[in-house]
Amino acid sequence: MMIETVTGAIPVESLGRTLMHEHLFIAFPGAWFDPLARYSRTELIAEAVRRLVQLRTEHQVRTFVDPCPIELGRDVTLMKEVSEKAGMQIICTTGFYYEERGLPFYWRARTENEIAELYIREITHGIGESGVKAGALKVSTSAPAITGQEKKFLAAACIAQKATGVPIITHTTDGCGGPEQQQLFAVGGVAAHRCLIGHCCGNADHLYHRRIVDGGSYIGFDQIGANHFQPDDVRASNVAKLVRDGFRAQVMMSMDRLCGHLGKPSARRMTSEEIARIEEQKSRRLWQEHTYMFTDFIPMLRARGVSETDITAILEDNPRRFFAGAVPPGKPGKLERARHTA
Repeated sequence: MMIETVTGAIPVESLGRTLMHEHLFIAFPGAWFDPLARYSRTELIAEAVRRLVQLRTEHQVRTFVDPCPIELGRDVTLMKEVSEKAGMQIICTTGFYYEERGLPFYWRARTENEIAELYIREITHGIGESGVKAGALKVSTSAPAITGQEKKFLAAACIAQKATGVPIITHTTDGCGGPEQQQLFAVGGVAAHRCLIGHCCGNADHLYHRRIVDGGSYIGFDQIGANHFQPDDVRASNVAKLVRDGFRAQVMMSMDRLCGHLGKPSARRMTSEEIARIEEQKSRRLWQEHTYMFTDFIPMLRARGVSETDITAILEDNPRRFFAGAVPPGKPGKLERARHTA
């Protein structure tokens, strides 16, 4: 089976160690109009290449999935240049962000079939005239509830997934909405195991995580290092619980970090505790570094009994199975539900 990267299709067996949710660059809608926002494409490319070379040479990462939404500064020609210079396989996506911070007016006015046509074209023909094809779909939803507009875009993603066979990677906001996403994917006829429910580590509740994995989807612990959202010791304990409970085959780990951005990355005012955690990481030169998961978080997993075999399975076997469309091995009841929706 072949998987599309920004430099062309590769066999799924070539994915290797994979980070499933990272970013080269983002720019929130309107940032380009800020006269104080500074941007150097040359400097961004140099910094991105430095980071990806470090990941490849020091931590054996071979694939970097950048699920940047269309309207958040997605630049596939930049991704392609960085991929070629860094020797890193990069997979991009098609899809929009959630309503509060995305969903451009023009596309809000389109039908779900029209949105699906865009998605399908970017997967099968390419993004614009770049020739770069999306290797996955991106779906994003709000908190505390999924909006009507977001449901339309999610339905469009279901149409495109069934037409193309590529998997879906999601954004959830504030650690909620994952089970609701799963329900809507089921209504749209998409098998649970074709979906990676993202940012679940923003929720500290292990029962929430169990609802996701019991539903048959992959679960994203993909904001590792974002201690201003959730302490990493909580994330590590929850990963260890899932591994001990037999759900290793559904866990994905990543950091959701940036190589660069335009303007101010967040509209939310942070608390003093969140700022303090960020300053502590900055003091150790780890703030937004893409090596953090390997230098700091994985040792936390080892201390909780997660083995090297487990870590390899999470970083290599699970992404390969996800992109190949195979049902993860697991408990019979859960697998029957996953197969039933396939």
